[in-house]
Order: sequence, then structure tokens, then C-alpha cells
Amino acid sequence: MTASGLSALAVLGGRANAAAPTAPSGPAAPGSLTSLAVPDDDLVLNAPVVGIASAPDSDGYWLAAGDGGIFTFGDAGYFGSAASLPLYKPIVGIAATPDGDGYWEVAADGGVFTYGDAHFYGSTGGIHLQSPVVGIVPTADGAGYWLVAADGGVFTYGDAGYYGSASADSPSSPVVGLAPSADGKGYWLATAGGASYAFGDAKYAGNVMTGSPIVGISQANSGYQLANARGSIYALGGAPAYGTASSEHLNMPIIGMAPTSDGAGYWMAGADGGIFAFGDAPFYGSLGGSTVKVATAADLYDDGVTPAQIAAWDKVNICEESGVWNVDGAIYSGGLGFSHANWARFNTFGYPADAADATPDEQIRVAVAFATALMGGPNAAPDQNGCDGGY
Repeated sequence: MTASGLSALAVLGGRANAAAPTAPSGPAAPGSLTSLAVPDDDLVLNAPVVGIASAPDSDGYWLAAGDGGIFTFGDAGYFGSAASLPLYKPIVGIAATPDGDGYWEVAADGGVFTYGDAHFYGSTGGIHLQSPVVGIVPTADGAGYWLVAADGGVFTYGDAGYYGSASADSPSSPVVGLAPSADGKGYWLATAGGASYAFGDAKYAGNVMTGSPIVGISQANSGYQLANARGSIYALGGAPAYGTASSEHLNMPIIGMAPTSDGAGYWMAGADGGIFAFGDAPFYGSLGGSTVKVATAADLYDDGVTPAQIAAWDKVNICEESGVWNVDGAIYSGGLGFSHANWARFNTFGYPADAADATPDEQIRVAVAFATALMGGPNAAPDQNGCDGGY
């Protein structure tokens, strides 16, 4: 589960050929480096952008949407997408192969989809998970990958080594990403609340205090960078920082980051496909300024929740609880501030008796039932500007 997007920063660079709302039929052409990038305010996405992956030569990048759609910029090639597949859970991440001739998409249930020269090494698609998968990270040679879940669980496939997980530590906020150490013999996990966990030869470099949830982690030098939903960057353990988007007006939060191949720059992306480029990261275009389509009944996932509903209630969670979903209060609990009475009334799905013990997906499903009965329809969600809470 991720935060929703942002509007693009207009910087000198080129805009890739305009991408369609679903996956394009071929690679986007590299942008011209002579024009200002202008957000495409007319573009309507079928689902929010949920991940960014950089090309190995740093001359392009891919964006993946929650419905599996793939958007290509610069020299990043298009090799297919999961947009036409009947997904049981939304796509939550994308990772590129080392040569840039393929990529993986991963869904919240741990299903892995391969395109181009990306090989399938296994998935959690057929396993009952205690918490949803939030990302996929390949090994340096592309012969394996790690999957990481929101409770800190780590799943290894191919030549990816297992060095431990944070699930036994019961993180106080969801894990949002994994970054391998330089030699791949360890990794860091980051939580939405700013905590870090180090395993194998990855060296712990500290936690951060932030008023906005952490949404991404990237290895750099001997340490790592953390990005939060407002576009701030926290550099720990000798990692450099090249700039932030925190001073820009963001329509919606940042959802992830991707480094350049030499580690001297990075991109940040939002769920409307907006791109911010820093250091030596070139800007090749974006989907910034696009809107997310209001889903219909035909777009429902198997639990009855749509991508647009996930994005809307994620914003409520970010506003009210800074990305934390297991808040356990005397009157209100969970990541959406449900009163115990309303949770009992609308939790007709057999989920845990306390919202704080339910997964984010389960809490959003109950919120959709609440909105249907009391807010005028299933796609309604509170105005997050006031962040009053308490339903």
C-alpha cells in the first residue's frame, strides 16, 4: 500500500512521447534536451503510479501503475505489462534487470510478473501472507530477487541471500522497502515511521524523525538514503544527498525513489507519475499533473477495493497517522481513526475485532463499507486538508 502521487517539477530536460493511460505499444522515444517539461494535465491514469525503476545506464526510467501499466521514458524499453491481467491484488513495485532489457512487476500478494529478459525465480502468490508485499529488489546479476512485506518479512528467490527479517521485531510502523548492501551480502529495511533495520553486512546507520512517512530507501556508498512522502531526503551512514522536493508544492505525496547507476543522483516519483531529478539524474519526462480514474465495479480487486479507493484512504492514513496503521487507542484505533463502535458495525468481513490488528487492506475494505453507508458512496473519503479524524 502506497501513498498517492504529486505534480511534476518543471526542469530543463525532454519529455518522452506522451504515454497512454495504459501500457504503451512500444518504447517511448528519448526526450529532447532543449525544452521545458510541462505536466500533462489531460492524462487520466487507470491506477496510481506505485513504483519507479532506473535504466542501468541512467538514460531512462520506468514507471509502474497499480493496475500493472508500464510507462517508459528516455531509453527505457517497453517489454510488456500486467495491465491486461486479472490481478488479485494491485501491483506495488517494479525492478529492472541489470542490462535494462527486462523488468519484474510484483503485486501486494507477492505475485511476480516477468517481462523481457527478466526470469521468474518464485513468488509468494500462492502463500497466505500475514502482511502484504511492498516491493521487489533484484540481485546485482539479476539471477534472483528479494521480496519484502509490510511486517518486515523477507522472501528470497534465485541467488538472493537471506540474512534476516524484521517481522520478529514487530515494527511499530509498516516496512516500506529494502535496499541491498553494495556486495549484496546484506540489506537494510526501512519503515514508514523512519526506523531502519540492518542485516548481513549492512551497517546500521540510525533512524530518522519525520513528520511525513518514509516511502523509499536506496543504498549509496556505505549507507542509505530515505525519502519521505513530502519529498525530503535523509542521508545516513555516509550516503550523499543531492536535493529534495520538500520545498515544492506537491499535490500529493512522493511514492518512491530510484538511484542513478553511479550513485551520484536519484529520481523521486509520485503516483500521478511526476518526476523530480537530482544530482546527475537526467529528466526524461513524466506523467506529472495526470489524474487517477475513479474506478468502476469492473475494476474491483477480489476483496472489493479499487485502486482509487486505496489511494484515497492512504491519504487519510498519511494525514492522520503519518503512515502508521496499528495505532491502538482507547476510542479510535487503526490507521484511519476508526471508533471501536464503527469498526464493530462495519467490519462484517471476519477481520480482527480491533482495527489496530487488521492489515491496511482490511482497514480500507471496512472504510469503503463505512463510506458506502454514511458518506454517499464507496468512492467517498474524508477531506484530508483538515485531518480531523475519528470516524
